[in-house]
Amino acid sequence: MATYRIAPSILSADFARLGDEVRSVIDAGADWIHFDVMDNHYVPNLTMGPMVCQAIRRHAVKADGSSVPIDVHLMVEPVDALAQAFAKAGADLISFHPAATRHVDRTLQLIRGEGCKAGLVFNPATPLDVLDWVLDKTDLVLVMSVNPGFGGQTFIDSALRKLEQARKRIDASGRDIRLEVDGGIKVDNIRAAADAGCDTFVAGSAIFGEKDYRKVIDAMRSQLAG
Repeated sequence: MATYRIAPSILSADFARLGDEVRSVIDAGADWIHFDVMDNHYVPNLTMGPMVCQAIRRHAVKADGSSVPIDVHLMVEPVDALAQAFAKAGADLISFHPAATRHVDRTLQLIRGEGCKAGLVFNPATPLDVLDWVLDKTDLVLVMSVNPGFGGQTFIDSALRKLEQARKRIDASGRDIRLEVDGGIKVDNIRAAADAGCDTFVAGSAIFGEKDYRKVIDAMRSQLAG
């Protein structure tokens, strides 16, 4: 059975009390904290930088003191300098869009050289072909099920076929690579994403838009267990 991970996106959290939000969602059962970085250049929005990542690092711990991974999704162009800055700020995983860097292989090596796991992100209309050349340097594949830039969008169904294709590539490689989906994930569609091969699920407004975070996360786990 797959080991599933639920990664609430703090893009949908209350920014005025971000540390509390991070602790609350971890107490509710979050496995990772998903951190969306937008530069108003690669995508039409502006969000959080390395200083915010550094600030929440001390909050991203479980009750037993163990660290919860911070999963940074870079929607920025260029990539390399910010990837290094986030590594120094406490990120555990750093993913980027292949089109946002001139040298995908080099950027993957740079992220791993900083001690982080490296991921590639694929927009709804972006083919997966680049994976054929860099799976040996990839720790995470993130399939976008919305167009990047804003929270609260509706899931794009064609992402399920892309997840299936990505899963085939990962399985054929024999490597331990996580397959993540981001965009419009809710209790009523998380099972379909899992059936398509996904093992890590980003959810923003579906979790932070509710008063009881644990109730939503538990409902998602119930669907995954079905």
